[in-house]
Amino acid sequence: MPASLRGAIIEHLRRFAPFDRMEREHLAYFVQRLELAYYPKGEVILSPEQGPVARFSVIRQGVVLGEQGVAQAQHECAWLELHEGECFPLGALLSKRGVTSTYRAGVDTFLYELPAADFLELIHLSPAFQDFCTRRIASLLEQSKQAIQAQYAHSSSGQQSMSSPLSSIVRRSPVTCQPDTPVREVLIAMHKLGIGSMVATEAGRPVGIFTLHDVLKRVALPKIDLDVPIIDIMSTTLTSLPPSAPAYEAALVMTRHGFRHILVTDDDKLVGVVSEKDLFSLQRVGLRQISAAIRSAANLDTLKQAAGDIRQLAHNMLAQGVAAEQLTQFISTLNDLLTERIIELERTAAGTEDDPLWQGGLCWLALGSEGRFEQTLNTDQDNGLIFVTPAGMTADQARTRLLPVARRINEALDACGFPLCKGDVMASNPHWCLSQEEWQARFAEWIDHGDPDSLLNATIFFDFRPLYGNASLATGLRNWLTEKVAATPRFLHQMAASALRNRPPLGLVRDFVVGEGNQLNLKLNGITPFVDAARIYAFAAGATSTSTVQRLRQAAAGLNIAAGEIEAWVEALHFIQLLRLRCQHEESTAGKTMDNLLDPDRLNDLDRRILKEAFRQARKLQTRLAMDYKL
Repeated sequence: MPASLRGAIIEHLRRFAPFDRMEREHLAYFVQRLELAYYPKGEVILSPEQGPVARFSVIRQGVVLGEQGVAQAQHECAWLELHEGECFPLGALLSKRGVTSTYRAGVDTFLYELPAADFLELIHLSPAFQDFCTRRIASLLEQSKQAIQAQYAHSSSGQQSMSSPLSSIVRRSPVTCQPDTPVREVLIAMHKLGIGSMVATEAGRPVGIFTLHDVLKRVALPKIDLDVPIIDIMSTTLTSLPPSAPAYEAALVMTRHGFRHILVTDDDKLVGVVSEKDLFSLQRVGLRQISAAIRSAANLDTLKQAAGDIRQLAHNMLAQGVAAEQLTQFISTLNDLLTERIIELERTAAGTEDDPLWQGGLCWLALGSEGRFEQTLNTDQDNGLIFVTPAGMTADQARTRLLPVARRINEALDACGFPLCKGDVMASNPHWCLSQEEWQARFAEWIDHGDPDSLLNATIFFDFRPLYGNASLATGLRNWLTEKVAATPRFLHQMAASALRNRPPLGLVRDFVVGEGNQLNLKLNGITPFVDAARIYAFAAGATSTSTVQRLRQAAAGLNIAAGEIEAWVEALHFIQLLRLRCQHEESTAGKTMDNLLDPDRLNDLDRRILKEAFRQARKLQTRLAMDYKL
C-alpha cells in the first residue's frame, strides 16, 4: 500500500474513537495489516453459522445492520445500525467465539478489515485501543466527561470532584479523646487546636461525637458541670462511611439528616472526620445552607427562595462535573426536604395538629420520576396519599378531611416552581387519595385487566415511595404489589409488550429518527425505554427498589443477566440523563422554557457518537426484554 494512501487512511480513522486517541505507530500497525472489503446491499457480513470471528471490521463507508432471528433486518426492526467509523464485533473477538447476531450491509458498504490475530496483538500494543474495546461505552463517556470538564474549567478549577473518595477529602488525622475525659478538657483542646468536633473512641472505635454546635444546647444552656465525662453529653448515635465512599454520599447523608460531620471508618476504626466545610467550601455549593434554610423555613416565601436556590445549586454542580446519577439524587433529596417542610407548614396552617389522620395514619407518596429519585431541573408534581381509615369513620369521610389540606400542599408546591400535574396525578385528586385497601383494589384492577389505561397508570403509580408520614404504609403496599405482580405473569407480559412499542430513535438513512423541528425527546425516547424495562425486570425478580439503576442491578442475579451487560445499560442511561440535564441547564441560562427536546445536529461528534451508542444499549435492553417475554 502506498505511503500516501496509508497516511490518508490514518487521517480518516483519526476522526473516530478510539483511533483519535491512539499513538500514530499503533495506527500504522493497524493500517499496514488491514484489507479493504466491499459488501453490496443485503449481503451478510457476519453470521453465527460462520463460527469464531476471523476479522475486526471498521466501516469506511456505508451502513451495517444487526439482526436477531431469521428475518432480514429492516430499518424498523434492526436492533443495531452502524455507520462510518464504527467497529464490530468486539465481544465475539475478545471471547474468540462466533457472533450471536447476523451483520448485514444495509447499503453498499466498504469495510476496513483486520485479521483477528492482529486485532488481539493491537490490544496488547495500544492501551487506548484496549480500553475502548473492553469498556466501550464507559470509555466514550469518560472522553465526553473530560470534554465537559474542560468546557467548565473556568468555574471548577482547583476543585475536587464530588466523586472523589472521602480518603482524599480528610485533611488531618482525627482528634480523639477517651469517653471519660472531662468536658472542660475537651473544650480547651478544641479551642486550642481550632477544631469543630471531638470524637470519643475506645480501642480506636468511635463511640460518641461532640461538636461546637453542641456547646450551646448541651453545655451552656443546661449549665452542666464541666467536670462530667464528655460521653454524658455526646451524640452516640453515629453515622459513618468508609474511606472509599465518594464525597457525594457524605453530602447526601448531611443533607438528609442535617449533620455537620461524617465519621470515616475503616474496619470500624476511626480514620478521619469530614465536615460540611471540607465538602462544600471547596465545591462552592450551598447544599448544607439550603437544607438548613428549608428546615427552619417559617413561611412559603422562604421556601420559594430555597426552591430557586436548589435550581441554582443544580446548575453549579452540573457545571462542576457532578455525574448525572449523583445530581438527580441531590435534586430529589432537596426537593424531598422542601416538600416535607411545605406539608408541615400547610398542615399546621390547616389546624391538623390533633387530627389522628395526620398522627401516623397517613403517608404522602412520591410518584413518577420523583419516586425513582430521578428528578431533573424541569419537573412537575406527581404525588398521592395513602391513609388508614380511623375507627368509626368511612374512607370517604377521611378523604373529605384530607383533600383540602392536600390541595393547599399541591398549590404551595406549584408556587415553589413545581407545576401542578396536567394529568391531575396529585394527592388533591380524590382518585389518588386512598386508603390502604383502596390502593390495593385499584392496583389489583389494573393488574387483572391489563388494558392500555391500566398499563399507562402502572408506569406512573408503581414507582411510588414514601416521602412524609408513616412510611410503613407505603412499605406494606410495596410488598403487596411486588407479590401480586410476580404472581401475575400475564401482566408482566403485557407490560413488556407495551414497553416495546416505544423504540429508541435510531435511524437508517440518518443517525436518528427525529420529530417536528428536528428534535429528539430525550425523556420519552431516551430515558423511558430503560425505566420501563427496569420496572418489569424488578417485578419479575421480586426487587422492591424504585430507582431504575438499582432495579437493574438488583434484578441481574435473579434473571442471570451478566454484570457487564447491566453496567453498559446503566452507563447509557446516565449519559442520556446527563445530556438532558445539560440541555435544560443551557435553556435555563438562556432564559428559555426548559423541556426534554434536543436537536442532535447541535451535538459535537463525540456526544453524537455516544448518544447513538446509548440508544443502541436501549435497543439491546429491549431485545433482551423481547426474547425473555417471547415478543
